[in-house]
This record gives sequence, structure tokens and C-alpha cells, in this order.
Amino acid sequence: MLIWFIVIYLLLSIGIGLYAATRVHSAKDFAVAGRSLPLPVVTATVFATWFGAEAVFGVSATFVKEGLRGVVADPFGASLCLVIAGVFYGTTLYRLNVLTLGDFFRLRYDRSVELLTTLCIVASYLGWVSAQIKALGLVFNVVTDGAVSAHAGMILGAAIVLTYTTFGGMFSVAILDFVQMTVVMGGMAYIGYLVTGMTGGVETVVRQAAQAGKLDFFPSGGIAEWLAFLAAWMTMMLGSIPQQDVFQRITSARSARIAIQASLLGGALYFCFTFIPMFIAYSATLINPEQFNRLIESDSQLVLPTLVLEHTPLLAQAVFFGAVLSAIMSCSSATLLAPSVAFSENVVRGFFPAAGDHAFLRMMRITLVCFTGIVLVFALNSEASIFKMVENAYKVTLAGAFVPLVFGAYWRRATTQGALAAIIGGLAAWLLAETLLEQPLVPAQLIGLLVSIVGMLSGSLLPQRIGRGGPPGDLHHRLHHHAAAQTHHAEALHAHRKK
Repeated sequence: MLIWFIVIYLLLSIGIGLYAATRVHSAKDFAVAGRSLPLPVVTATVFATWFGAEAVFGVSATFVKEGLRGVVADPFGASLCLVIAGVFYGTTLYRLNVLTLGDFFRLRYDRSVELLTTLCIVASYLGWVSAQIKALGLVFNVVTDGAVSAHAGMILGAAIVLTYTTFGGMFSVAILDFVQMTVVMGGMAYIGYLVTGMTGGVETVVRQAAQAGKLDFFPSGGIAEWLAFLAAWMTMMLGSIPQQDVFQRITSARSARIAIQASLLGGALYFCFTFIPMFIAYSATLINPEQFNRLIESDSQLVLPTLVLEHTPLLAQAVFFGAVLSAIMSCSSATLLAPSVAFSENVVRGFFPAAGDHAFLRMMRITLVCFTGIVLVFALNSEASIFKMVENAYKVTLAGAFVPLVFGAYWRRATTQGALAAIIGGLAAWLLAETLLEQPLVPAQLIGLLVSIVGMLSGSLLPQRIGRGGPPGDLHHRLHHHAAAQTHHAEALHAHRKK
């Protein structure tokens, strides 16, 4: 019965996604849903940004082992990222009406910065999307009691998500997010309610967790422990801001005001709901201490699904795994779409400048299929945990893309030379620290961030030998001209459709 419920749910999801695909008529529809989404849908899709394999399996597994200190990156850093990104994009980039972050880097700097930052962003998705695919394999393996292997489950999950994302793009992602996040929130709340009855109430679980030291948040050690703590927090909070999926979800809103409101609501909802899987997973150690403490030592990612399968009724199992699949599929679809759109727009399209809109739409779909294949191979051969795959994904964007984005938006004197110095210097410093230093006092990604800031400042203030420096107002003139051109194009297209 459980397997049939999962099959029916997957078929319904594919059907909804393909129905949404009927609204895709242009590359803009495919990439950012035509910038037409209302507040409830944008809130759901922003919430779904992080509520996937990481939140359900990764965070809960890390919490039962390490407590709150271990999950500082997510949900604390991740939820703050959504709030900061919403305000940042809503107030600075929304009016530009661009498809990707790479478009901003080209307008602000030049083609070389666009290429380098886009490659950084695309590379960061390899671990993140692989974590979602790995989690789909885990779910199918657990639900079928091993009849479907984890590897076969990964292939099946990737094929399902690829099907509706390839046809529907951001429209499919957004509409399914709205449906699936409703299932997620209801499902997680229901399982939490059942588990509360098994443990003697929320107060009992919280008291036991506090006595075990799981609720201690701040480090108790020296400076090295504090720096590692801050690095984990900043990697998710800041390194996730220059991400195409975050950008697409926020800028698919109907207006800048909706974009900001949805980000604030989505970030708050995410922070609150991520504690439910943590609560459920820790409750398992009270329900059957011997079984689940042994499981924590061997594979803590199995604590949550094992608890549900062995200690709840069939209805609860169906609700839980439906909610889990909803969360992972929502996360997977958007994070497959984002790097594919960015790579198509900012790398491939440069080689085909005369390509029309329909040719570009086809180009994005082909890139999506190719990227899914690469991610699947990586997931099948990776031994890293879901939490670590996600946490490591954003080190590259923290070191290589964050500084050019923020300085480019707020510092008029930032130049192409400064941006290139920030990207190359930040990435080189991070990679060298990762490979040459076994246990550095300052974490490698923070070293990369500091070097990137120094590179931007020195490269912009020194005599210009690369690219355009431009007068202080040059940026705002270029961006204003682009925004006006985009507005005129949108108005002309609307008038043509009315005719």
C-alpha cells in the first residue's frame, strides 16, 4: 500500500508539472516564470529553496549527533540567507529584469567576469543537487525495503524530476512547490504530533535534549572553534546569496514588493519548520534508545525514515514519505534548472549571438538534460553525507562570487580589474588553503573571502590595466539604460499579444 501511494503521488506530480509546462512560451517563461507569480506561490517556492534532503535528512541527522552547534549553517545561516537575498535582490536587481546573475556581472563589469562567476555558480550546484538525488535514492530504497537499490532509486528520481522540469521550467517548479510545500508542512506537523504522543510531550524531548547538551548553541572552546563556527554560518548565509536558484525564485515574483515580502515569509517559515525533523529525529533516541543510538553511529541519515517505518501506522508512513518526496523533488527541480539556465545564458549563448528565443529555449532544455547526467554520475560515486555535500557546495561562491556581486551593487568605484582580482585571488586562496593546510586556524573559505575583498579593493583603486573602470556614475547609467530597454520590450510584447 505504501509503495502504491508513492507511485500515485509521483504520477500526480509529473502530471501537474507537465500541465504547468503549457504556460511556457518563451525563454523568460522557462527561466523566471514570466515574472508573474503572486505572493503565496513565491513564498512557497522561496521556502522550498532549502527544505529538501538537507533539511529533512541532513540537518536532523547532524543535530542528533552534534546538537545545535552542528547545524549553525542550516537552518540558522540558510534562513538568514533567504531574508538577506530577498531584500538585496528586491531593492537592487529586480528592476534590471535580467534572467541570471551572470547578466548582472556582464552589465556591471564585462564578459570575462560574467564567464568566471557563472562557472563558479554552476560548479557550486554539483554537490547541492547531488545531495538531493542521493536523498531520492535513499527514500526509494527505504520505502521498498531494499527492493530498489539506492543507486537505482537515484536514477529513477533523477528521471522523474528531469521530466517535468525540462518541459515546464520555472512554471513547473513554482506550481509544484506550492502544492508540495502544502503537503510538506501538513505531513511534518502530523508526524511531529504522533511522535509527541510516544515521548510524553514536547517538554520531555526538549528537557532531555538540553540535559544531553544538544541545545548548546555557541562554542565553548577557543578561537579556532569560534572561527569554524562563524565560517559554517557565513558559508551558507553569504555564500548562498550569489546563487541562481535563489535569484530565480525571488525575481519570479510579480513585483519587487512581493519579492521582498515572500523572502521574509519564506525565510521565517523555513527556520521554524526545520526544527520539526530535528525534533522527530531526536525523539527516536527516547522511543528506542538502543536501536537508534546504534543507528546514529552507523548511518544517522536513516534515523528519521526508520522511526517512521517501524513506529508509526501506515497512514503516517504515507504522509511522511509523501512529504519527504515533495520536499526533495521541489528542491531538486529548481537546483537542476538554475545552473542550466545560467550556463545557457551566460556561457553557451555567447557562441550563438544570433539565436532566437525558441532556439535559446531549446538550448536551455538540452543543457538541463546534460547537467542532470553529470550530477547523477557524481551522486552515484560520492561517499559524502548529504549535510556535508550541501555545506561544501557554497564555499566556492563565497570565495569567488560574493564580493564581486555585493561590491558591484553598492560600491561605485568597483571595476572589472577589481572583480577579476577578487574572483581569481579568492578562489586561489581558498583552494590552496584547502589542499595545503590540514587544520588551519582560519577556515579555508574565510581565507578565500578575505583575499577576495582585498583583491576587489586593491584591483579597483590601483591604475586600471584591465577592462573598464568608468566614472562613478557609469554603472548606474548602464543599468538604468538596460532596465529601460527591458521595460520597453516587455510593453511592446504585451501590446503585440493583446492584438
